[in-house]
Amino acid sequence: MDTAIKIVRQLREVGHVAYFAGGCVRDMLRGVEPHDFDIATTATPEQIRNMFPRTVAVGAAFGVVLVLEGDQQFEVATFRNDEVYLDGRRPSGVRFGTPEEDAQRRDFTVNGIFFDPLVEEIIDFVGGRADIERRVIRTIGEPRHRFGEDKLRLLRCIRFATTLGYEIDPATFAAVQEMASQIGVVSAERIRDELTKILTRANPGRGLVLLEESGLLREMLPEVAAMKDVEQPPEFHPEGDVFEHVRLMLDAMPASPSVTLAWAVLLHDVGKPPTFERAPDRIRFNEHDKLGAEMTETILRRLRFSNEEIERVVLCVAEHMRFRHVQEMRTSKVKRILARPTFVDELELHRLDCIASHGSVENVEFLLKKVTEMPTEVMKPKPLVNGRDLLEIGFRPGKLVGTVLKEIEELQLEEQMESREAALAYARERLCGGATASGLTGPADNG
Repeated sequence: MDTAIKIVRQLREVGHVAYFAGGCVRDMLRGVEPHDFDIATTATPEQIRNMFPRTVAVGAAFGVVLVLEGDQQFEVATFRNDEVYLDGRRPSGVRFGTPEEDAQRRDFTVNGIFFDPLVEEIIDFVGGRADIERRVIRTIGEPRHRFGEDKLRLLRCIRFATTLGYEIDPATFAAVQEMASQIGVVSAERIRDELTKILTRANPGRGLVLLEESGLLREMLPEVAAMKDVEQPPEFHPEGDVFEHVRLMLDAMPASPSVTLAWAVLLHDVGKPPTFERAPDRIRFNEHDKLGAEMTETILRRLRFSNEEIERVVLCVAEHMRFRHVQEMRTSKVKRILARPTFVDELELHRLDCIASHGSVENVEFLLKKVTEMPTEVMKPKPLVNGRDLLEIGFRPGKLVGTVLKEIEELQLEEQMESREAALAYARERLCGGATASGLTGPADNG
């Protein structure tokens, strides 16, 4: 905060008005330490850049300049009034204005408050302080007009209510419901980022409920909205339908979960609605994990996630049913699970899945015990041989090379093979059509 105050003081010393603005003021009034400080001022972008030695004009056309001080950065914006919004995303232009005009153009009252740190005075033109005390999210001005300017505000309304634990003003929420279908004009990347904030910050289960009640969920994630009212077998899921199961899991996540875990929790049962079957014995969702993984990839690509993140979440969804059987698995399979880069998230996904349904965490305890028993070199030992080794003893390039390498790895993980010499001997036997790792006779043809 000291550096932010220093910037305000420098602006004031040359005759400019300057205040803290937005989220940092909201958090200070809530008794929460701000993560960053934004500053609003009468100084123009050119004047700001001339005053401070290190700046980046991130949005000079909209009056926004980053001021860099050491390893910190501060957004310094000129008080402005937005011109008409033509595309539901951004204003066609801006004109610099007064503090009151700047407050009136902002989204929600709780974000429209200024603070003068030099005299410790609140400047509130929009009633934001009262709404913080009432714990209410309310638009500044008429809700439909405010949401019509920038459709992302529909989703931000849900996000602020979720993470702050506030209620949404009835007129504001009615406008969200009425305009939910218009969220489609917002880019997939901006939707992805807002949803990720909802899922990885406080009260994500409530966020899911608000998204569903507002109508936004069916517009952005119809596959998730489809979980509502999908029955589950009560003997395994006494908590209720698929939607309720996911809600409980979201709220049971640890604080600040990884993006992988949060999205895996949301999507792990996305394959249940299309695989629902009321069989003679009980409700079934045959291969919902397999279909769910395919659906998850489609959803995450639609939201423009990175290939790496997609791969991680899809793996968690595809494998989440296997954890039920870990105590019956061969040692090699358990080791493969423990060695996966997503193991921590997969294990937590399974734990949440259990506590939000039948409540038993025996498999979690079993795997945690295995982790303590197995150092890295045991879980993921260095390969005894590689493909070049097999080519040097007479193998020809082809599928058999990969097959034999996998068989050797399996024997190594089962602790039935411990030396390079034993691996090469096994490979020579396979080359001649000898027994495989499973005890079957392999093909004599190496083509």
